[in-house]
Amino acid sequence: MKKLVVCALCAAMVVPTVTVSVSADSKELVLYTWEGMFPQEILDGFEEETGIKIVYSNFDTDETMLEKLSMAKGGDYDVVIADDYIIQNAIEEGLVEKLDTSRLSGWDNINPLYQGQFFDPDNEYTVPYGAGIPLIVYDPDMVDIDIKGYSDLWDPSLEDSVALIGNYRVLNGITNLTLGQDFNDQDVDDIKKTGEKLLELAPNVRLIQDDNTQNALLNGEASVGFLYTSQVTAALQENPDLKVVYPEEGLGFGVIGMFIPSQAPDNDEAYQFVDYILQPENAAKCFDYIGYYCTNKAADSLLENQDLVVPDAVTEGFSVENVSAEAEEQYNKNWTEFKAACD
Repeated sequence: MKKLVVCALCAAMVVPTVTVSVSADSKELVLYTWEGMFPQEILDGFEEETGIKIVYSNFDTDETMLEKLSMAKGGDYDVVIADDYIIQNAIEEGLVEKLDTSRLSGWDNINPLYQGQFFDPDNEYTVPYGAGIPLIVYDPDMVDIDIKGYSDLWDPSLEDSVALIGNYRVLNGITNLTLGQDFNDQDVDDIKKTGEKLLELAPNVRLIQDDNTQNALLNGEASVGFLYTSQVTAALQENPDLKVVYPEEGLGFGVIGMFIPSQAPDNDEAYQFVDYILQPENAAKCFDYIGYYCTNKAADSLLENQDLVVPDAVTEGFSVENVSAEAEEQYNKNWTEFKAACD
């Protein structure tokens, strides 16, 4: 997902997509998502419990998914899991069914932090299936201040010691929040102020990179990192004494959503599968497996990896949304100037 998303939530292996035709009276369910999104025991457990055979079909990118679903006019597939921004496009094209939540006994298990987002503001179409949340992580032995939010990244004591991911909209977004602006502010004059504020951060930046950014924190090159979810968990596994900060200004995140296509050939089976995944024990196994933040509040206490649970005190979050061409141009300009200042 290379549009305006907090982070590339699923760096999936490139696997040929298979279009599957299923007869109307068969006990099968066609699941369409990236490879490796479910532990095998969950897929096997669903088949054993329901007698419904899962046909697991993979796509490589969100755009491939939308193209195939569009060609099928919302058919061929029974359950699809994809990233937030592309789901918005699928909904706008009429390819997604409005959910009958009375058929989902686990609906109330969803953590409301991840609902009401831009792609499904009224929670009519999707069930969240994990979130990617960039967070601040720091080594308390190397930092003299108690970091509580994004604004602390500008502290003069952190000169030449901050490692950042290379996501231009996220960095612009968190800077907006430090100025009291909307994460997705579209006012060009506001965004220019954001650019000025970003330039003030440059002296503190040790490096900007998207891959394995946590290594700079682990090897001591940086004392503070602003990292993707997978990098946060990798850093904590290596050094559990690192501190994780859930910024007081609010979280920026990307959500993976699960939905039923508008013409799903096996609608009943689709609802059974979605509800199966919503059950706490099953959800916990899924989130431990995929390594994204848990979006099922009833599963939080069951997770083996409690690093994937957002504290109850966190009640606000923001997704990166599409903005106007003018705003996008200014965000890009901010980023170009910021990177140049960091070199």
